[in-house]
Amino acid sequence: MSSTAATSPTPPTAPTAPGTPQEPAQASRPRALNLSRTTATAARALRQLRHDPRTIALMILVPCVMLFLLRYVFDGSPRTFDSIGASLLGIFPMITMFLVTSIATLRERTSGTLERLLAMPLGKGDLIAGYALAFGAIAIVQSALATGLAVWFLGLDVTGSPWLLLLVALLDALLGTALGLFVSAFAASEFQAVQFMPAVVFPQLLLCGLFTPRSNMHPVLEAISDVLPMSYAVDAMNEVLHHTDMTATFVRDALIVAGSALLVLGLGAATLRRRTP
Repeated sequence: MSSTAATSPTPPTAPTAPGTPQEPAQASRPRALNLSRTTATAARALRQLRHDPRTIALMILVPCVMLFLLRYVFDGSPRTFDSIGASLLGIFPMITMFLVTSIATLRERTSGTLERLLAMPLGKGDLIAGYALAFGAIAIVQSALATGLAVWFLGLDVTGSPWLLLLVALLDALLGTALGLFVSAFAASEFQAVQFMPAVVFPQLLLCGLFTPRSNMHPVLEAISDVLPMSYAVDAMNEVLHHTDMTATFVRDALIVAGSALLVLGLGAATLRRRTP
């Protein structure tokens, strides 16, 4: 046997295809929601909020202040407050939760916190679900205070149960949280996050049926309003305003608002970026 054959080099090993189990980074990346990771993320977000009293005041007190002002703006016409107060009971929490959530999430990304968190065994779904859980807890307190103030202190006259008003207000606040988490992925600064409000919230506010019934709008605008979740939140509030019992229309509207919030949360998890370029 020749020495050339004995010393021939070993053929190079074929490169491992990306995505195979040999890649530890891909194998260790969590792919499903985990309850412990989600609750840990929510607890961390709540600890941060505890040290920011101005943000807590914005989320909890501003909707109550707006309702209080609105009641006495229409002091000479209590029926006007009764007709629009229930709708605004859901709209105000949505707006405040949208603003606070979008800015807070963007701040986490620009400071590098999201990049450090996602370098750990923490999936995007865990992160989004954790933030939604934390801000959802604040939304429960916010909605309960606003509903209690409107019904038992400001005298909002509703035919149905105030608990149904609270349910819709909570769903609307959660929808605002989901929208804030979603749009934060497309903003490069806190100023840009605020700029998304006219594009995302104001069209829904104009087309939701608060100022005029949606059936009276131009057919094109009515068709657009049919796909906006705030329209169904206002419709659900009106159902409570005029019916003593829970109607099938109320159940449909509440399910649409809840489903929209879940859908937007899923989109937020899919579009979440580690850092701002």
